[in-house]
Amino acid sequence: MFHPISPEQDVPVAAEQVKADDALDFVSVDVETACGRVSSICQIGIVGFRGGKIAFEYETLIEPRDYFSSFNTRIHGITADHVVGKPCFGDLHGVIDGHLAGRVAVAHSYFDKSALAAACRVHERTPIEATWLDSVRVAKRAWPNLGSHRLNIVSRHLGIRLTHHDALSDARAAGLIVVRAVEETGIPLTAWLATSKRGRASPAPRPALSGPLVGQRVAILGEPRHGAIAQRIAEHGGRIVAAVGKTTTMLVVVADEPFGYVRYDAQFRRARELQDAGGAIEILSAASLVDRLPTS
Repeated sequence: MFHPISPEQDVPVAAEQVKADDALDFVSVDVETACGRVSSICQIGIVGFRGGKIAFEYETLIEPRDYFSSFNTRIHGITADHVVGKPCFGDLHGVIDGHLAGRVAVAHSYFDKSALAAACRVHERTPIEATWLDSVRVAKRAWPNLGSHRLNIVSRHLGIRLTHHDALSDARAAGLIVVRAVEETGIPLTAWLATSKRGRASPAPRPALSGPLVGQRVAILGEPRHGAIAQRIAEHGGRIVAAVGKTTTMLVVVADEPFGYVRYDAQFRRARELQDAGGAIEILSAASLVDRLPTS
């Protein structure tokens, strides 16, 4: 949750010394958005790590050139009043690119990578070229027995202080998760990156020709497209799609608790936007869907 900061705190900490000697191991980044459009970045936090220690921190509010939805504001606490007079993403692109380009960039899920790419397109700026590492995947491999690998759950497990949905605090926590994973597993950063690059999305299962879900185009949130829920949907005729779009008829949420944190996910928000626009897309939990399906 965002807390207003004093003017003297709202000054980016420069990373020139770190860049000069090329000693930075990786950077971690988190963004908050004003509304359902992922390009609507209203806050960014970047933390540089060198030798497993924090080397620099950068945080700023951003005028998103978009509206603030009450849904997003309830999550991070940032309103239109907070960003009055702040630079837009286009103005800050050079600074952000300077911190991220050519480096390993850690984020807790690839939402932040997608948001930065979308903001670059909207503001007509060159893409930010970094080597991305998802700390969710790192956490799942390092601590597989955790019931959830959300940022707040992993941070609590590791004793990492976190002000959730404050961009700087979230970025710091994502970076510290990677540091702790390297320390506790003995797997170096280069190996985590190699594992991430080797990963390829398995194909979605082919839908059966008959069944109660024939004609349904189903996106799944919280599980891979080749996972158990996808297999069950396909067995009953549903077609698994990669992401929520205008032709998607159903978003199935696989979560430890009904919806919960996934309400902040870009796919969930896209589905809600389509519903609000009159689209025929249904949002339901995996358990609710399974209850509808025949048992034999």
